[in-house]
Amino acid sequence: MRNLPTGTITLLFTDIEGSTQLLQQLGADYAQVLMQCRRLLRVAFQMYLGHEVDTQGDAFFISFTRASDAIGAAVTAQRSLAAHPWPQGVEVRVRMGMHTGEPQLSAEGYVGMDVHHTAR
Repeated sequence: MRNLPTGTITLLFTDIEGSTQLLQQLGADYAQVLMQCRRLLRVAFQMYLGHEVDTQGDAFFISFTRASDAIGAAVTAQRSLAAHPWPQGVEVRVRMGMHTGEPQLSAEGYVGMDVHHTAR
């Protein structure tokens, strides 16, 4: 079992807005943009003691032991994304959803309604 927090925690999901359009617009440069975006997000999440539960494509699933840390990480991440000099004049926008609850921790990560509420 992974070393993830349990009890009352805050879950955060991210998703790049319009990622398919960005991929079409940037072509081969999209890989670099995605890498930069992931780096900026990870720095913010780590700064606020977030635990990376999963990442797929352009999305992250992060858990925090404190709701205030999740909010701080989200604000920091959004500010970093807005200030970053993206190539070809593109704007990379990332949607973030949060939910505080008590999800069940399984061998593969969190499960339960709290995860579903966060993802919506």
